[in-house]
Order: sequence, then C-alpha cells, then structure tokens
Amino acid sequence: MNKTVRIVLYVLSLLTAAGLLAALVLAGNRQGKPAEPDMAAGSGADETPGAETGGPGEAQVGSEAERTEDERPDAAGAGTEDAEPGADATEAGTEPDTAGDAEPAGDTTILITGDVLFANAFQAGYDASGIRGVVSEELLVRLTGADILLVNNEFPFSDRGEAVPDKQFTFRCAPSYGRALTELGVDVVSLANNHTLDYGKEALSDTFAVLDSEGILYGGAGESVERAEQIQVIEANGKKFGFLAVSRVIPTGDWKVEQSTPGIFSCYDETRLLELVEEGKRTCDFLVVYPHWGVEHAAYPEDYQKKIAEKCIAAGADLVAGSHTHCLQGVELIDGKPVFYSLGNFIFGRTIDRSVVVEITVPAVGEASYRLLPVRASDGVTSLAEGSAAEEILGYLNGISGAEIGADGSVGTE
Repeated sequence: MNKTVRIVLYVLSLLTAAGLLAALVLAGNRQGKPAEPDMAAGSGADETPGAETGGPGEAQVGSEAERTEDERPDAAGAGTEDAEPGADATEAGTEPDTAGDAEPAGDTTILITGDVLFANAFQAGYDASGIRGVVSEELLVRLTGADILLVNNEFPFSDRGEAVPDKQFTFRCAPSYGRALTELGVDVVSLANNHTLDYGKEALSDTFAVLDSEGILYGGAGESVERAEQIQVIEANGKKFGFLAVSRVIPTGDWKVEQSTPGIFSCYDETRLLELVEEGKRTCDFLVVYPHWGVEHAAYPEDYQKKIAEKCIAAGADLVAGSHTHCLQGVELIDGKPVFYSLGNFIFGRTIDRSVVVEITVPAVGEASYRLLPVRASDGVTSLAEGSAAEEILGYLNGISGAEIGADGSVGTE
C-alpha cells in the first residue's frame, strides 16, 4: 500500500474515533441530567433545603403538631393527588364518608332543687365526713348522674363585708366550701334571692369569683345589669338548655342591679323578665325560669306568683320552678307546661320534713317528662325519702296541687 493510501486511511480512522467519542459523551450527558420538576403535579414538597427540620432546640416548621386540620396527611382530601380517578377514598388516605352514621343524641336529665344554705349544720357534716356528711350516697349518685343540676344558692361565699343591719337572718360561708357545690354535681346556681347581698357588695363579688373558679354558672346577679339578666345556657345532647334566674323578694331597693352594682335581677316589674323569656326561647330548645318569690312558710302561692307564671309560659318558658318559701307549694299546669311554685329546702339546717327534687327528662325527639323525687333531711343529711315517708310527701303535694302527682312522683301533663 503506497504512502498516500495509508495517510487517507489514517485520517479516516481518526475521524471515526472522534465521532464515536463525541457520541459517547453526548449519550452520557443525556443519561445523567436531572429531570425538570413537574410544576403541575402539585406534590407539595418543600423546595427549601433543610426546611423540614430545624436546628437544635427549634420547633420543626410544618410539623404534625402545627399543621392545620386540612394540611395533615390524614385529613379528608389530603394525599389524594396520585390516586386514580374513582379509587376508593379509604385507599387514597381519606376518611370514609360517615355522614348520617352518627349515634342519635340521647335523653337529657335535668335536676332542680330548692334552697341551699351552707351554714352550721352543713359545715359540721362536711367537716366531719365530706360531701357524704351532707347528702346520702344514693342521692349523691342521682345528683352527679344528671346532665344538669340547678340549685338556689341562698348565701354569699365570702369572709369579707359587714352584715346588713336590721336584718333578722344574714348568711355567708367561707370561700373554701365552694368545692362542695362541685362535689354535689351542681352546674348552675341562682343568686337572685334575698340573702345574696347579706354581707354587702364585696361579698357578692367574692361569690362570683368562687363560682367562676369552680366552673359553675350563675344567674340572677352580676357586676352589671347585662350580666345579672343573662340567661345561662348549657348544651347537652345536641340541645341548648337555658336557665333564667330572677327575684321578686328583695329587702331594699338598692339591691336591684339597675340601682347599684353588683346587684340582683328582680321582677317587681316583670316587663324585662318577659322580654328575656321571649329572647331566650328563640335560641334555646328548653327554657327554665327560676324565680325567688312568695311568702315564707305559706303552702299556697300568691296571686302575683300565678300571674307571673302565666306570663312566663305565654312568653315561651317550658318550665317555671320557684324557691324562697322554705316549704313545698303546689304544682300547676299552664298550657301543658308545669309550674312548681316552690320546691322548699334542699340543704338547709338539720331537719327538713318534706321537699322534692324536680327531675326533667328531655328526649332527643318528643315532649319532656317530669317526675318528683321526694327528699327529707335528718341530722343535717339530705336523702331520698322511701316507703311511707315518700308516700306522705307526694300525697301532701298532690293534695295542694292543681296538677296530678302520681304515686311514683310523675307529673301529669295531659
């Protein structure tokens, strides 16, 4: 092969080798290049290096505890971007649709008692045996088992203030005993009575503080007119239950919250009371009016009690239950709604001959039913009455009532 031919072949081999090398380099670049992110995929990945974890001692940005409900991976609709159309929601990481599967709301039980005073007999029993030195075990189970318990708190919780002059009876109790209301299962109290201001305005303010610290609602008194008139609302089993406390018994005019604060909501003029009943019924499923009224130790209600009760029922109240007389007064039905004119004493001194606790059962659907639990107290301990004692209490109440009281304490609403 001559020299010219060899030179031509050599050049061709160099060109071929260069072409192969260029092809290999080009192929390698294509295989090693990172893919462009798919901005339409919506992966939600954080693009900032190190954003998922903080430095030592720092909270993690976007950690599980800080995410909103909709941002968490197990929240409904989260993590479904990659799911195939029509894929099962549970497989895609969402909760199954349980609409309509919730358990129906059950019955709501409300208990209402008469007057409560934490004085000498109470303190002796409580100091010796705790709450079971005040109410029997069986009754305590009933009280704490109710959804809502309402009582009339006939005294202030305070060590301050001076007794109101020229008043026959003045009551108060040390703030430390406020826990006894919680142990009884009390949810809401009325302060609209003729003893709330026995030791002045400082003592009443102390009472507000004690009840707030125990998480117990109070009505019928307040640091302002608006607070004293406020309906106390408790939600239970999907319904709203309202409690409106008011007094028709006030020693002097300056106890009225309109004249001096803190003070008591009163109904010597019932105009505002009836306005509140109408307002409350628009927002509450069941509304209780709890007035302090009547004449002490009188078995039958005054004409004004009957008139106020009629007006409250006409305005929308579902039930009226009264206190103050320290004895039982009768039960009446007005347009099918019960009025318990006075429930007597509940925890008040060493001996209570006869009293009742009103038990209201409000079903999820349908009308409420009412039953009276007869109670009495001996040696400072209030208990459920049994046997002949229960029969005597219910028989007596039936005799002074317009409504029929059954042997089991049921109140006819037909």
